[in-house]
Amino acid sequence: MKLKLACIASFLVSLPAFAGDVTIGNLTTQAQFRALSEDLGAALSYKPLTPAAPLGVLGFDMGVAVTTTKLENSAVLKQAGGGDHSSVATPTLRFNLGLPLGIDAGAMYGAIPGTNIRLVGGELRYAILSGGVAEPAIGLRGSYTKLTGVDQLELNTRGVDVSISKGFAIFTPYAGVGKVWVSSTPVGVPLFAKESFSLNKVFVGANLNLGVVNIALEGDRTGDATSYGVKIGFRF
Repeated sequence: MKLKLACIASFLVSLPAFAGDVTIGNLTTQAQFRALSEDLGAALSYKPLTPAAPLGVLGFDMGVAVTTTKLENSAVLKQAGGGDHSSVATPTLRFNLGLPLGIDAGAMYGAIPGTNIRLVGGELRYAILSGGVAEPAIGLRGSYTKLTGVDQLELNTRGVDVSISKGFAIFTPYAGVGKVWVSSTPVGVPLFAKESFSLNKVFVGANLNLGVVNIALEGDRTGDATSYGVKIGFRF
């Protein structure tokens, strides 16, 4: 266990740092504020990284994840002070717990290294179908994330998606579609107005449970931004 934790810590330390704190006052137009809000909304919206099948009462899925999102407006992030990068990596700590009636609850915390961007979020998921030998699992999820740490910006996302998965021994592919609603409010910057908008979402992934370790891989398209994620941990 100590070796695994050391490897995870080493991996997180090796992630690229994004120099500087995001400052909304560095932007000059409402269009730039909207573009930054779209990129952050897509990057920081909830990424499932788990199949649709319920965990069962007191089952759990916990691990460390990293999601990399290709930015559509990287020049705006640079102007805002977030660094000159075409994509951002967001490492997160995640925990999902199985509850009665086919319900799973999840929580996560993350940050973009080298910036003042922090992230908290969670999900509730209901298994419409629990899945079995002959049938897939289908889950309906509601999710929420909130950006913290940026004094001049209040941003949160709310999401709904439906996903399907089918297990084959230790391998479980899954896919889903949904919608993300983004609310982005400038704080103390009178030049800009609040932006509220929705983004379409589609994702595909695969979960590999090796018993002593669980690995999930996922590709996500939210709005115009593409993200790729990996989670390493334990699922029982």
